[in-house]
Amino acid sequence: MQEIIKKFEALRAEAALGGGPKRIKSQHERGKLTAREAIEVLLDEGSFEELDTFIRHRCNEFGMDEQHISGDGVVSGYGTINGRQVFVFAQDFTVFGGSLSEANATKICKIMDMAMKVGAPVIGLNDSGGARIQEGVASLGGYADIFQRNVMASGVIPQLSAILGPCAGGAVYSPALTDFILMVEDNSYMFVTGPEVVKTVTHEQVTVESLGGAKTHFTKSGVAHFAFPNGMVLLRQLRRLFSFLPSNNREEAPVVNTGDPVDREEKSLDYLIPDDPNQPYDMKELIKKVLDNYDFMETQGGFARNIITGFGRLNGATVGVVANQPLVLAGCLDINSSVKAARFVQFCDCFNIPILTLVDVPGFLPGKQQELGGIIKHGAKLLYAYAECTVPKITIITRKAYGGAYDVMASKHLRGDLNFAWPNAEIAVMGAKGASEIIFRNEIRSAQDPVAKLKEKTDEYSARFANPFVAAQRGFIDDVIRPSQTRWRLIRGFGMLADKSIENPWKKHGNMPL
Repeated sequence: MQEIIKKFEALRAEAALGGGPKRIKSQHERGKLTAREAIEVLLDEGSFEELDTFIRHRCNEFGMDEQHISGDGVVSGYGTINGRQVFVFAQDFTVFGGSLSEANATKICKIMDMAMKVGAPVIGLNDSGGARIQEGVASLGGYADIFQRNVMASGVIPQLSAILGPCAGGAVYSPALTDFILMVEDNSYMFVTGPEVVKTVTHEQVTVESLGGAKTHFTKSGVAHFAFPNGMVLLRQLRRLFSFLPSNNREEAPVVNTGDPVDREEKSLDYLIPDDPNQPYDMKELIKKVLDNYDFMETQGGFARNIITGFGRLNGATVGVVANQPLVLAGCLDINSSVKAARFVQFCDCFNIPILTLVDVPGFLPGKQQELGGIIKHGAKLLYAYAECTVPKITIITRKAYGGAYDVMASKHLRGDLNFAWPNAEIAVMGAKGASEIIFRNEIRSAQDPVAKLKEKTDEYSARFANPFVAAQRGFIDDVIRPSQTRWRLIRGFGMLADKSIENPWKKHGNMPL
């Protein structure tokens, strides 16, 4: 027995070395962690239970029958983050470049199936050269098996993807199907076709970074939800993101004792909105001041910055925040911001996360580029997401809510549960000046002093409509609240809505305007 145990331990030690000391050193020289090192940083100390340690590929072509390494390029298993169960797979770049084989696809599929059975999240740590070309269609079939499970798990358990190195070709579609993608600056990239293929086909000269680097996907394409300076920071922030999420779609997100007083008032919010309606202010200041301990984890912060999405807590409970940002494009809704917010609202609805919507929106961004790009279709995605959403929804109009954008941003008409406004809020079809130029155009034209007449009529329109009380009289606004008391009113409101129950009509699925 002792000899067998020694042999077994030797095999396990060999598997733990992956591609061997030389390749591990090369990985470190690139500023990257090995698969097992990444798992150790991500999970609670000593909690990882590895599965399929000794699995090997079954390929005999192109000399592969002479190259067998236990684990075959991916480390998989389960453990805990802050005591909560999670399943993890980490591609091992030291073994065949982390390439996907039929065997290691089987490992990944196995833990995804287990995660679905027990209702626990899945985290994928991606660092792979793509499909293992020696296996041909078998490796491609492995990708499709993973994609199918990504789709079946969508909306059932949270799926998080960390891109710690290369992720190219078909490999990119598994992370794309998951809920959040985190990337490392200067060390990770994602693209369907690499620079050499692009050069051959389109004759464009592009670098890896400009084509699919973290900064590109974080600021331009919107593919990445987060970008961090190195792998260690990414993994720590991944733990933070995980803390805001429930384990599955039948549970609530964990409640944390933050120690922040429920009745804390923020007097500075009474002075946040400028007197000039065209002067911008930073909506993030409002977000942080109402959330517990001023803690806000923004998602897709570099993309479509005219809208803000992210997670925070109110009285210890997770809330998702969607807010117009007056500092960028005056907070207008455009194609990118509509898609960004719609996806976030859908995620929150999937996983029982209440939604706080902060509104200061002058409308949809006008222009030929937006219309030809499909702003009608893409703007409808946000409308659809809010209308379909059944979790508690509280909306606060801080300043402007004009036109169709008022409707789209979680209005009472889209089943908003509590809709508040600050005293200076303006709810109208359009701004007072523009409305007056249309309504009173004949009077203005015939006046001796058209400029003075326009000002008079603008003031008249403002007095009658550019305030929240007309909407409040119709019940479209539930209350007009003092800005400094916003936090307290939100906590009480979400507390009242904690047991909200509402169901949509039965359907196989809706047909969102994709």
